[in-house]
Amino acid sequence: MTWEHQDKTAIVGVGATPYYPRGTSEPRTIYEMAGDAILGACEDAGINVKQIDGFAYYSGATAGYTDKMDTADFMELLGIPEVTFTASLTSGGGGSAGAAGLATAAIVSGQATYVVTVMALQQSKSRLGTVFGQIAPDPINSFLQPSGLVGPGHLMSVLARRHMHLYGTSRDAFAEIVMATRENAVNRPTAVRRNPLTKEEYFNAPMIADPLCRLDFCLETDGAVAFITTSSERAKDLKQKPVYIHGCAHGGTRDWGRAFAWMGMPDEAFASAGNKPIANRLWNDTGLSPKDIDVALLYDHFSPMVLMQLEDYGFCERGEGDAFVKSGAIRYGTGSIPVNTHGGQLSEAYIIGMTHVREGVEQLRGTAVNQVDDAEFALVTGGPASLPVSGLILRGDK
Repeated sequence: MTWEHQDKTAIVGVGATPYYPRGTSEPRTIYEMAGDAILGACEDAGINVKQIDGFAYYSGATAGYTDKMDTADFMELLGIPEVTFTASLTSGGGGSAGAAGLATAAIVSGQATYVVTVMALQQSKSRLGTVFGQIAPDPINSFLQPSGLVGPGHLMSVLARRHMHLYGTSRDAFAEIVMATRENAVNRPTAVRRNPLTKEEYFNAPMIADPLCRLDFCLETDGAVAFITTSSERAKDLKQKPVYIHGCAHGGTRDWGRAFAWMGMPDEAFASAGNKPIANRLWNDTGLSPKDIDVALLYDHFSPMVLMQLEDYGFCERGEGDAFVKSGAIRYGTGSIPVNTHGGQLSEAYIIGMTHVREGVEQLRGTAVNQVDDAEFALVTGGPASLPVSGLILRGDK
């Protein structure tokens, strides 16, 4: 069954600020960075910012779970006269890919013409790495906090250890993911970490939450990224080659639910990225399969989650991620499916999934730093996170 909105909308503009190590973006404000990213996306698309009439957020319309993304403030800041659509996917970074589907819904229903999705992050006051330790106790946090599970990394370490127990997954596979990602960042000017990384350096890195060392954790960075979606018909007359939204899905099953904040899941869900239902919908809606994907931009807040997503999306079978990764399959230039060619959240920057959308657009325009030859289809994922998780297939304009 073909998704009824397939290729009816396109991403036509992307804008971004520089990426800053955590806490070094001041004296810039988070709204200044978000505004700059939106203006950059408008310039990239060749439209005036006053043509924006819709906002499609995710992460519950919060920036880094602490700062609110307020449409009225953006309208005043940027001089946008009127909006006809403003909405957000719930939860956190699991919606980063799915936000393109929310924008599509606004456009195909006639509720908006140019919809912007923006994420900004400034961690000078609050660190995402300890977010569960900072919030008030509730029935869930009252279990997590006394256990020392105060950040996403601590929680993800439990999922990773279970995967290792069930399938024999090794830290060597995590090391390969980190090293392959770093290799992609070395020649990317926007990347925060650009120094080459050896296996010895990986295994000498401090252990943060066994089995995850410091290099298995994504970067803590500040910055903003925005993209603009419009109809495919309008896109033909704009500045850039359209990148079509070929398939998009968000949601998930109850077993995944609260994800890494819930330890009561069955093994099939627990030792996973929670993306299998999304993958099934994407392949069904588009008629594509993993072999059709030219580049995969997989949400990599922690290295084991890349391995589990490769399994969830069918690039290898469940339990075979260790061997698949260690075979060199995800390496740019030599592997069967290049992964996170921009350096990902492990080495370029962590803007809660938006750098992956940016890279997907650049790959399909043919302007990426680590360009995949003849790239036509890019997979972008959101999560593993609490529901929703999401997936997006972008198609280039050949």
